[in-house]
Amino acid sequence: MSKIAVTATINGDEQEFLCEPGESLLDALRMRLNLTGSKEGCGSGDCGACTVMMDGRMVCSCLVLAPEAEGKRIETIEGVAEGSVLHPIQRKFLEMGGLQCGFCTPGFIVAAKALLERDPDPSETEIRYWLAGNLCRCTGYDKIIRAVQEAAAEMRQERVVS
Repeated sequence: MSKIAVTATINGDEQEFLCEPGESLLDALRMRLNLTGSKEGCGSGDCGACTVMMDGRMVCSCLVLAPEAEGKRIETIEGVAEGSVLHPIQRKFLEMGGLQCGFCTPGFIVAAKALLERDPDPSETEIRYWLAGNLCRCTGYDKIIRAVQEAAAEMRQERVVS
């Protein structure tokens, strides 16, 4: 079986890689591009650990075939921070204890960032609804929800000052 050449913009940089026709985007990100932040928790799209943004939409990268990334914009957890400066959602996850083992954290952060870009002032119910596709076995979710609320408040304040 011949490999397929894929060109996509990943975290703002054009990348080209070769992949198998049936290879998942998650496997291509991890094994071909060494972007190992996204994790495979279930392989069936049920846990959200592999959540990435593709052309502005959240997707479970374990369910997307790598060749489908052709010409797309992909944003992974590695693209959330700006250099060594953490995004407010990353800082708040650390400060508020929104992570424990960390396995689910990349998916939660990508999803939470997408929510806050869409709605800078979500209610607790909206946050819980938006993050419902991401599962965590360690934190009990309350610290994650508080981290998102705190990040939203900080980001709104930054917009006012700017």
